[in-house]
Amino acid sequence: MFANFPQKLTAPLGLLSDEAKLAFRSRPEGISKLISTRNMGENDRYWDQYFTLFDTPSDVFSLISPHDIRRAMLDAPENVATLIRVLTSRLFNLVSDHTFPSAIGSSVASYATSFIKSTTTERNTTKEVLNTIRVLQRVLPVIFEVEGESNAFELEVLWKKIEADNESQSPAEEVPQFVIEDDDDDGSESGDATRPTSSQGSGSQPKHKILLPSLGEKLFSCINDLLFCCGFTLPTKIQVDHYKINYVIWEKGVGTTTDPGPNTQYDSNKTEVLRLLLVLLSRQMYVSPGSLFSKPSFYTLHVVRRTPRRDVLTLLCSLLNTTVNSSKTTGVTIANMAGKVPYNHLVFKGEDPRTALVGMCLQVLCVLLDFQSGPARDASVGVGETATSAPTSKTNAFRYFLAKLHRTQDFDFILDGITNILEQQLAVANHLLPGSRRSVPYVPETIILFWKMIELNKKFRAYLLDSDKATDVLAYLLCYGLDIKDKPQQHGLCRALTYIIQILSAEPAFGNKLSAPIKVSIPAKWAIPGTAADFMITAIYSMIATTSGMLNSLYPALIIALSNAAPYFKNLSVVSSTRLIQMFNSFSNPRFLLSDESHPRLLFFMLEVFNSVIFHNLSDNPNLLYGILTAHKTFQELGTFTLAQGLREIKRVELAREEQAAQSERNKKGLGHQEDDLERGDLHVEKIRLLQQEDGALENREAESSHDSNMGDEEGPVSHPNVPQNSENAPGTPTSEKARGKMRERSSLSSDADGSAERILSAGIGRNGFVPTQEWVTSWQQGLPLDTVMLVISELLPKVQNLQAGRQKANTAGAITDFLQSVTLVDVLPPQPQVCPRRFMWSDASIVWLASLIWGEVYVHGMSPLGIWNSTNVRLFLVKHTQMQQRQITETMSSVVGGLFSPSRQRSDHA
Repeated sequence: MFANFPQKLTAPLGLLSDEAKLAFRSRPEGISKLISTRNMGENDRYWDQYFTLFDTPSDVFSLISPHDIRRAMLDAPENVATLIRVLTSRLFNLVSDHTFPSAIGSSVASYATSFIKSTTTERNTTKEVLNTIRVLQRVLPVIFEVEGESNAFELEVLWKKIEADNESQSPAEEVPQFVIEDDDDDGSESGDATRPTSSQGSGSQPKHKILLPSLGEKLFSCINDLLFCCGFTLPTKIQVDHYKINYVIWEKGVGTTTDPGPNTQYDSNKTEVLRLLLVLLSRQMYVSPGSLFSKPSFYTLHVVRRTPRRDVLTLLCSLLNTTVNSSKTTGVTIANMAGKVPYNHLVFKGEDPRTALVGMCLQVLCVLLDFQSGPARDASVGVGETATSAPTSKTNAFRYFLAKLHRTQDFDFILDGITNILEQQLAVANHLLPGSRRSVPYVPETIILFWKMIELNKKFRAYLLDSDKATDVLAYLLCYGLDIKDKPQQHGLCRALTYIIQILSAEPAFGNKLSAPIKVSIPAKWAIPGTAADFMITAIYSMIATTSGMLNSLYPALIIALSNAAPYFKNLSVVSSTRLIQMFNSFSNPRFLLSDESHPRLLFFMLEVFNSVIFHNLSDNPNLLYGILTAHKTFQELGTFTLAQGLREIKRVELAREEQAAQSERNKKGLGHQEDDLERGDLHVEKIRLLQQEDGALENREAESSHDSNMGDEEGPVSHPNVPQNSENAPGTPTSEKARGKMRERSSLSSDADGSAERILSAGIGRNGFVPTQEWVTSWQQGLPLDTVMLVISELLPKVQNLQAGRQKANTAGAITDFLQSVTLVDVLPPQPQVCPRRFMWSDASIVWLASLIWGEVYVHGMSPLGIWNSTNVRLFLVKHTQMQQRQITETMSSVVGGLFSPSRQRSDHA
């Protein structure tokens, strides 16, 4: 109710500043003067309105447009430079002023005093600081865009150091605040990491010239102070004497057991300061992917390499604790109660200050923990095959200190918080009323934070895998992937999920957890009976089978995860076993194999899955073993696969489909002529004859693509088909002239001596200009690990066929299962190979891809409500805007795909 109070008073009372705000857009003394009047001085009264006119962030972002700043940069760049100097100078002076922060609380009176024109000389220093921060947030992105990869303006205004006499310095307490020591070592880890760079004694060479810190360095130091300013972002009760800056962790958790307590106004101020920090760090967005390493952002480099250790640790723990505590309910409030009401997000508009703060903390965390550019790249450790990379305090202090966390209680705190956030999101998908609850807005950033935790902190990864929450995390990640797999704007996050699953699957401790059931409440549309391994297999199957090939670049990571986990598969259900065979049939489809140069490796990985199960848990997986025997013909054909054979199979399937389509068309017309009936009968016989060459259990191979046309999404009961007997084809029957003509076409293909038909067909099979050749087929076909599976088939298939022949069908399935559970092939199989999982390996392409993904998420969240980076030309990723429905104006433009899948940005993607 109170939040709407000022707006209701605006028009009737005429006391508010609406007229002055409108005048700022229309009168010559407003924003137009920034463009039209050259060389305005820093003492000009014109600049005062930038500190006192605006009352909310939306005022700044609506009254100052990117076009205004862009025009000023072209017509009067010196005014933009002066504006930045005036804003930062006022900010520095206000922070050190004893009147800041103002003592006005977040009450109805504060609303009145912030909106009503004051006729007194009393200053609202808190409002001035906030307006300074907001104007900088508006101006800087446009400067970054105009500058592009040329930093001349920024270097001159923000990063130029000024010489000064040593004797002319301000008092001692002022100097160290902004001077960052270039040779700061880990040893000097006290709070005083900002000593003056000069090593001269105070009494020697009084006229020695020294370099004062640049404006950018001062700005970052000031931002750090504002984040820990009592009365502004922290409670006044923790202020010590007259020192309002107190570097204490915001909330209890990592590094502290005390909690100052929540405060909406402080949360809002933290969000504003963090948004300015994020804007400064967003300089990365305006550099092309190819220049990300060679032209690192000065701003992010300064934060991760030059921030004092005390500030790094305090800020890191503050951001982390605020994020992790977000999943906990601190008390019964109206907001908490309203949040549990169905469809509340359609009734209560606006952003909750706490949610906004948590989202901003996560974004800043992800950006800082991800940054690896220029001298901030992780240092190499070891040589040769054992070489790895790890952060140091001099490359990226935030990555380094996150990797140094080691206390069990800290790991427990972090893991509980992350899983609680993921559980809240799963509850949204599992709700009985679809769409009744809003998704957790910061789930993508939470997933990225989790990735950074298991990537950087090996002890945390070990703690996770040893805990009973390992399978819970797997379920949360897979369910979220299933939830977003059909949303193209979320496919970048799907890729991140697949890499995380691949990382976890490479750990033996993870594999040992797969035999346990999942305790998480899985939505009914995805739930299946069985173990964590069963759910993992069926979820990966669904992500591959139901996305029409949109996620084909993610197939390798998903199948590698199955290959890594396969040595630990036990007691796989009928459903999951069938899904594995279906994926194998799909990947062995000739059309799929021959369409892309990278497709045979998926078949290779699937064969590794079967081999691992055979070597490690053969008798514990009778359902999968039965499926392998059922598909024995596919394995045998792979052993002799050639380009000509694949092309013939593709043509055969096409002919069969053409006949099926033609017959369906004739059935629709309802022709009753006897000769047509006879011809349809002949054609039907020809179709049966063609299909009898293919095993009945391999119907999935008749699809034209390997992704969704041959895999259903049904999760119902699956029964075992009989293992087919070795029988001859049915006797020939009379065939129509039309069918005989098509058969002659197939025969001419097989008997083509010079291979011209093969070349013609090959050119039409491959994608993106790829043309398969027999040499290429031979190169991968001879390397397929088929020997182990073929040994099993040759040993067990005759015995299973004998069981089928000698028993009634009602007892066959049970007898075969009992038999397969008792078999041992120790004397037949070669020695068991060593388990060598394929771990995820970072490359330059994957680093650039993840940076673009993170900044893409930041960009999307920045669209609402302010549009921070909107209308600026970002270069790190591609932005696509879509038409939105009239009633969805409040939704952010979620069609930012980060350029990850566009042809012009393929180099920033990692397969």
